[in-house]
Amino acid sequence: RDDATTRRRDDATTRLPTQRRWRQRTAHTRLIAGRPRQHPLPANTGTAWCAGSRGFSFFTAPCSLCDRYPFNRREANMRIAFAEVAIPMATSSAGNGVEFSGINPSRRIMPSAVSMSTSGAGADAGAGIELSPRLDGLDKPTVWHEFTPLAVKHGAVNLGQGFPDWDPPPFVVQAMARSTDPKYGRRANQYARSAAHMPLAEALAEEYAQSLGVEIDPTAEVATAVGCTNALFCALQGLLAPGDEVILLEPAFDIYTAQVKIAGGIPKYVPIRSVSGDDGDGSDSPSSEHTASSFFYVDFTELENAITPKTKVLLLNTPHNPTGKVFSMNELESIADIVKRNPHVVVISDEVYEHIVFDPDKKPHISIASLPGMFEHTLTLSSSGKTFSATGWKVGWAVGPPHLTRAVSSVQQWVSFSAPTPNQDAIAICLKEAKEPFESFDSYYGYLASEYRRKRDLLCDALRAAGIDPIVPDGGFFVMGDTSGISFPPHYLDDVTEAMPASPMPKDWAMSRWMTQEVGVTAIPPSAFYCKNNLHLAQNLLRFAYCKGDDTILEAHKRFNDYFKT
Repeated sequence: RDDATTRRRDDATTRLPTQRRWRQRTAHTRLIAGRPRQHPLPANTGTAWCAGSRGFSFFTAPCSLCDRYPFNRREANMRIAFAEVAIPMATSSAGNGVEFSGINPSRRIMPSAVSMSTSGAGADAGAGIELSPRLDGLDKPTVWHEFTPLAVKHGAVNLGQGFPDWDPPPFVVQAMARSTDPKYGRRANQYARSAAHMPLAEALAEEYAQSLGVEIDPTAEVATAVGCTNALFCALQGLLAPGDEVILLEPAFDIYTAQVKIAGGIPKYVPIRSVSGDDGDGSDSPSSEHTASSFFYVDFTELENAITPKTKVLLLNTPHNPTGKVFSMNELESIADIVKRNPHVVVISDEVYEHIVFDPDKKPHISIASLPGMFEHTLTLSSSGKTFSATGWKVGWAVGPPHLTRAVSSVQQWVSFSAPTPNQDAIAICLKEAKEPFESFDSYYGYLASEYRRKRDLLCDALRAAGIDPIVPDGGFFVMGDTSGISFPPHYLDDVTEAMPASPMPKDWAMSRWMTQEVGVTAIPPSAFYCKNNLHLAQNLLRFAYCKGDDTILEAHKRFNDYFKT
């Protein structure tokens, strides 16, 4: 009897009813809106990462039951054209296709133009379904989708994206081990309190009480999040009503505009001007006496004129990405005066590079919340990733009065509930240990700033070898280079890509593509950080990252020498 039962069960798995068999045949095909995901696949295909077009992920594999391709007996015709995105899978020896683990090499999905269409049985699945209007224009490929894979394709030295290419220092790694190992009694392996893991909230309250000059209540005036990006997202979702305006100082990190729009807000752009003039023709190139803080400036009359009764938020970033400008006390006081004359405006101050400043005596980092009367008007954001070379840990925070931090914690509890507890706990440990002597410096923070200053100088020397005038940054990860002295083949201006911000292709965008393909060094075109009306301000600029190993920067120097000295 047991044998008969087993046979019947085994037969049921091979002779399924039609409906159930249909479900299993299609189960290996996934179409998921959102970020690239890791998909569990049938046993004969293994597991792989897949990144698809326009923010969609799609994985297709031969069915373990019928071995049909792409997915079912009705032969739904699926045309999948992958964007040129980095896909960490096995690739063919010729590099002209993507092979998935466990799949016949003849079944390759070939990268081509970004498109996706269906017909036949599969076509009705998404018929009539549209993304929210909040995402209009935000579902297209970004500058990162274009230039990272372009650098890989041409073997270029990638000085584009801003993350360290080394591991965190030992005390940071050890902190994570202590947070997860039960023998240390940290009890940090389960959910944290939604607003903030208390050990981290207490450490941050102590830090900011010193820097802002006010007492900070860790239970009400600190909110943590999954990185500073998530803290900003929650803040904007919590503060903005549809139609509220947000002032952005351009060039502005591209996430700012996207998050304002997703929250239903309206971005209002105020350009940071430069001493070379606003026509962007480079007639007054930066000289060696210029650093980013003096080369780039805000026209405060222009800033105040941009404020209307609908303005809800002024988004400030210091040290500034991408320029490397550190806002001075005089500049912050001018902004504070404008806010006090317009008390309906909240300042959100993104200060993730707060510990990476190069002349703390003459050009220190100053939080606008520390100015008289500004704490009640300011939500200060920062994170651990840049400071501790652990961008993947994604621990960010917001500090401010309860009526502002509540905007973050109230949204956070319904999104991710809390940032990962071990990560928060490890950063709580790191914040205390970072104040201790490190290497030959009084603290880890002193070592960090010194190392980045050295790398900045290495990169500036490399840029000069190419005839690029570096606008020497006073803080942060990036240097803007004036490229007005460089010419390149004009046919690059005729290129068309999905990520380019305007047509015809902006000059800086075309120059970065040329430099990647022919010089072998990749930069980010700053037009990615401007609205269309201000794209001309970026035409003679490129952004280079120096948060890279010395070997990487020196290789870029060599390639500049080889190309421009011949």
